[in-house]
Order: sequence, then C-alpha cells, then structure tokens
Amino acid sequence: MAISPLDPIAAETHDALATSPTAPVPAHAAPTLDLDKRGYQIFPTLSPGDVKQMLRFGQQRIYQDGEPVIEAGKTCYGLMLVLKGALAMYRTNGLDEPMLFTTHTVGQFAGEVAQLSGRSPLANGYAVGATDVLVVPPESLRALLVAHADLGERIVRALILRRVGLIEQNSGGPTIIGARSQGRVHALQSFLSANGHPYSVIDPAEDQRAADLIAAHDASGDDLPLVVCPDGAIKKNPTTVDMGRCLGMLPELDDNKVWDVIVVGAGPAGLATAVYAASEGLSVLALETRAYGGQAGASARIENYLGFPTGVSGGALAGRAYVQAQKFGVEIAIPAPSGRLICDTWPLQVEMCGSYQRLKARTVVLSCGARYRRPSLANLKQFEGKGVYYWASPIEARLCRSEEIVLVGGGNSAGQAAVFLSAHASKVHMLIRRDSLSATMSSYLIERIEATPNIELHTYSEIVALEGNDDGLKQIRVHNSKTGQETDYDVCRVFLFIGADPNTAWLGDCGVDVDDHGFIRTGFDVTKAQCRANFENGVYPRELPSRAALETSVPGVFAIGDVRATSTKRVAAAVGEGAAVVSQIHQFLANLPVDKRAV
Repeated sequence: MAISPLDPIAAETHDALATSPTAPVPAHAAPTLDLDKRGYQIFPTLSPGDVKQMLRFGQQRIYQDGEPVIEAGKTCYGLMLVLKGALAMYRTNGLDEPMLFTTHTVGQFAGEVAQLSGRSPLANGYAVGATDVLVVPPESLRALLVAHADLGERIVRALILRRVGLIEQNSGGPTIIGARSQGRVHALQSFLSANGHPYSVIDPAEDQRAADLIAAHDASGDDLPLVVCPDGAIKKNPTTVDMGRCLGMLPELDDNKVWDVIVVGAGPAGLATAVYAASEGLSVLALETRAYGGQAGASARIENYLGFPTGVSGGALAGRAYVQAQKFGVEIAIPAPSGRLICDTWPLQVEMCGSYQRLKARTVVLSCGARYRRPSLANLKQFEGKGVYYWASPIEARLCRSEEIVLVGGGNSAGQAAVFLSAHASKVHMLIRRDSLSATMSSYLIERIEATPNIELHTYSEIVALEGNDDGLKQIRVHNSKTGQETDYDVCRVFLFIGADPNTAWLGDCGVDVDDHGFIRTGFDVTKAQCRANFENGVYPRELPSRAALETSVPGVFAIGDVRATSTKRVAAAVGEGAAVVSQIHQFLANLPVDKRAV
C-alpha cells in the first residue's frame, strides 16, 4: 500500500504529494482520500476542554459580519479557531466566481499545512455574523503541537488531510493557463507537484475563458503560460523563483540573522539534519534548489528502506520529513540555490545564486547531493521538458500513456522508473551500455524487470542523436557498440537516468577539500589527504587538526549524504548521516571561543 506523504498518522490516506493532481492514480496506489468518510478528521470540532487548552497560545479577535478574516496570498496570521459566529471559506481559480467550499463553525479552525511555517493561505475567509476567532500564530501553533500531543495530533492530521484534499480536487493553488504540451507548463507542473503543492492547469484550446484571459492580458509567445496566483495576481511565464515568491515557499530571508545551522540541500540527509537539529533547539535554515526530497523524492517506489515492507514512494517519505521539519520550526526556502560558500569570515556565509544576498551561520551542512548527468547530445537542451526528462513522476507517466518510450540507465533509480512507467506506456525500451544489469542494480529490481512483459532491455546501447521540432521530440537514433548497428526509434519520450555528478563546483572559493571525482572529503579522509600533501611537499607537522567524522577541511562546515566522499549511496545511510551530524554540530558549537559564541 502506498503511504501518504503528508499523513504520518493515517496510513490509508492516498499518496497525494507523490502524484500530480491531473495524473491518473498509479496501479499500485492506495484508494484516494474519502472526503465524506474522513470529514470528521478533516474538519474536527474541538471540545470545550480542547478550546481551553488553546486559549493560552493565541489572541482573540473580533470581526463583523462579512468582514474579511483570511486573505489568500496575503500575510498569514496562522491557525484560526472560531469561538463565536462562523467563517465562510472561498477559493477561486482566477476564471470562475469564488466558490464556497466550507464554513467553519464554533470549535472548528481554519488552516492547512502552510500555516505551520507561516506561509500565506490559499483561500479567503469571511465572518458570518459577529465572529470571534482565536488567532494562533505559527510559532505558537508549533509550541501547542509539542505541548499537547493528543490535541496536536488531531490538528496536524486535519491540516495534512486538507492539503491532500486540495491536491486531489485540483484546487486551492495557482492556476496555470497554457497548452499542456508546452515545455514551460510541464516545468511548472513538475515544480509544484514535486513540492506537494496543489494547482490546476487550464488549456486555452479547451476553455474559452482561459483564451479570453490570455487575450485580455495581450499575452502570446514567450508570455505564456499565464499563472493566476491565489491572491488573484497574474504572472506571465513565471520562473520557479517567481512561483516560490507567489506561494510563500521562498520567504524573504534576514541578512542580519545568524543561524545555528544552514543546511544546503533538502534531500533525505538534509531533512534529517533539519529535523534533529531543530528538535534539539538549534535555529535551522534549509536551502533547496528545486524540491524537498532531492533525487530520492522522485523515486516511484523505495522497497529496501527499513520499516516499509511494501515500499514507500520517495515523495511520501520526503513529504513526511518536510512536515516534521516545519513542525519543529525549520525555515525552508524553495527554490533557493546556493552560489558561493564564504569561509574566511565569521560567521560563515552562504551567498545565494543570482544575487548578492549573504546568509550567516555558525555551522553549514552540505547535503547538496548531485546534479543530473546529461549525455553529450548536440540538441539535448532543445527537448528538455518537451520529450526528454530526468525523473518519472505521474505527470510524465500521463504524457506517455499508451506510447512506446525509451529509458536510459541501469541503476536502481532507472529500474524503479522503468517498472513504474511500464504501467502507463505500451512499451519501455531500456538502454544500457553494459552487457547486463547485474553489476549496477539490486536483484529484486532485475527480477521485476524480467517479469514485466512490456520492458525490453537493450544491452551495449546508447542514444547518439535526437530529432524533432519546436513541438518536441519525434525520433531518436540508438547505436549498438557490439554490432555497430544504428537503429531509429519513433518515440516522443526519453527518460535519462544515467547518474549524477557531485554538486560541488560552487564550493571552490571556500577551499572545501574534494577528491578526484569532486566528492567532499570529511573526517579521517581530510587528515589522510593533508598528510599526503604534506609528505609530497616535504612538510612534516607534529600534528594535524582533528576532525569530526562528518566535518570537512573547513571548521564548522560538514558534509553528509551522496555529496560526501566514501558515503553509502542509499536513502537510509543519508538519513543516518543527517541525524549523526547534529551531535557533531553541538560539539563544534560548544567548543567555540567565547567571542564567537556571542555572534
């Protein structure tokens, strides 16, 4: 059974955040969320005793009939508990009149998972009659969840299930207006889906209202797609950074604040660090380039992770950790690529890519993973998002329904993707350069591929040419290194899982020591490399500075997960390192000179 990514309590909930709101449910997924049967959990009515417990965590406010209480896309006041009167909740897609979707009465509360981190709401709420509400700001809400575990469990369950419901109903988030085949539409869909955010897509070729809106804004060509934000603002062909700002995923960060820990990369390792560090009282900022969960978050199913005998999707696992991090007060910024690490000042500084903003921290944890490896094909970039993909989510699965597709790669992620896509495509041609999968893939996946009739393995094979037009990929040419034969395949979808290179090029200015392959050395590996360098230079120091096991060559900078040299490239190992590094951070902070502790 698939496990819901945002519901750590109710395992029967649909794995909503690992799927696209417009995609068909994979054959292996659990039944979708039954809003009728789960209504008492989604919109619980708290008892007078529960309300009494909550009163000390919030502030009472009074609103008159019809007065706006909650404004979509605007500053969020947190969770709102109705003490008197009622709250009528409306949402809109930018084309229709606002739709009433629920009314919160006395003892009920407004909010969803975004309120854990202080993001702006996705809906508008208006007072029905004279209305009193208890406003519980995000910081107080998180304190409430920790202080009253039973009540906190019911509140978190409701917040999570509401987000799941929004995703399944294709509502409550931004509206993308553009052709579904357009590369930019696909890119925005992938970004939102990977981050577990509800959205909807309206094709102007199928909806005259969408076509009229495009005409009204004189939008064409590079202006498309249009995106209607929850507050009604319309953006032309926004970047993912624009979307992050629009949805509050990319908050304004204080240049003057000094964080105890800045975690660069919110994959399994980075999320583990964030959760453990924040739960132990450290202030934590996590910076992620694209989506929480990293490459693991794109895995259709992980079957060898301890505690999940039937498997769990990467999105499900990452989604749980993401909510857990927010619960403990971690600030997470997405998309927020790091451009430079500055180590010659105190505190340490992380300079954001594309700007001169520098964020300060006493320690930095590098869990920046790797970048997808791209083959040397002349026109590859032309078809990225329009026939060439580096992950296989339900969005891509819907695009290749009943088509023949090609998948390149022989690792575990390639095997998981091939099995997943085989449930949607008519045939999956799997290309590898080797003679078999045995050296690169787990045996259980090999057996599953062999048992799947519509997966055909092509050994000694690689793509040498891509052909197509502005609409997308149309044909590929495959070379067999053993026979020398070249074959053309009329396919419109190619999935590349050929590995990744360590994401460490941005660390050059800081002098973080890396090995010959670009992976970051830590602990004894740093000492060993320094000893070798000293020996080659004829220098024989009495002793070298000691390093914690996960500390890099730069004091206070740690490396974990796939980016670390000699690490085990498994999700479980990454999570373990993410947890282990926190004790080393505590030790580093405890040993700081008095003058540095005060900064």
